[in-house]
Amino acid sequence: MSAKLKDRIATGVIVAFSLLIIAILLGMLGYILVRGLSHISWDFLTSVPETIRAGGGIGPQLFNSLYLLVLTLIITIPLGIGAGIYMAEYAKGGRLTAAVRLVVEVLSSFPSIVVGLFGLLLIVNTFNFGFSVLSGALVLTIFNMPLMVRVTEQAFRNVPKEQKEAGLAMGLSHWKIITSILFPVALPAIITGTILAAGRIFGEAAALLFTAGMTTPRLDFTDWNPMSLNSPINPMRPAETLSVHIWKVNSEGIAPDAAEIAAGASAVLVLMVLIFNLLARWVGRLLYRKFTSIK
Repeated sequence: MSAKLKDRIATGVIVAFSLLIIAILLGMLGYILVRGLSHISWDFLTSVPETIRAGGGIGPQLFNSLYLLVLTLIITIPLGIGAGIYMAEYAKGGRLTAAVRLVVEVLSSFPSIVVGLFGLLLIVNTFNFGFSVLSGALVLTIFNMPLMVRVTEQAFRNVPKEQKEAGLAMGLSHWKIITSILFPVALPAIITGTILAAGRIFGEAAALLFTAGMTTPRLDFTDWNPMSLNSPINPMRPAETLSVHIWKVNSEGIAPDAAEIAAGASAVLVLMVLIFNLLARWVGRLLYRKFTSIK
């Protein structure tokens, strides 16, 4: 077999696998959106769920998902980026560094249900945070921290050494090199890691069953006092997210239109992930242009 024929066969196999992946993704998206878009309306997005009669909505669950996303990213991003920078730029090779990397790898492979049970034992019961948004955000931070650390470390290590050496030749401090030279170049990869972490936050259900809870108090969107139980921004209140709500509706089967609610909520969840990805990439490009002065 000639080299050209081998190259054509390999190229054809790679293209076929790529098209297969795209077809699977488009098929899943099409199936979810076709089943769910017809059930989405303004009332569906803003009203509270109904368990006795048909016509319930996902308003509180939609807000809870967004609120939990923001709170989790506020905790995860600084910790993950800081730990990744330390591992890439400050940590010296040795047994301690190898042990830290091993711990990160082990944490990344933990089943979400195990992390949720750990959060139930430590955060909910021992620290007495109860079933709350904060408990869910903390357990999701544990869940997503290894991803952010690995992505940040790898992004900084992939920056060409010549750029760092150029900063040293100019007499810049190590911190200045990190913030002005390495971070802007590593930013697109960090944005990608943030998007992956956000996708796991949107879709996580098992860990949140044991930490954020499966109920939501009657929210008063005119009350923005974070200490009030009915305030939507109270971090210590229970919060049922969209993914948990989909599981709950399907498992209980109490609502007459449970299948329609689950289909509509699934479509909303997919659209939220897509919109967040597009917005995150747009913000990442803006930040990259600002830091690198590229128009």
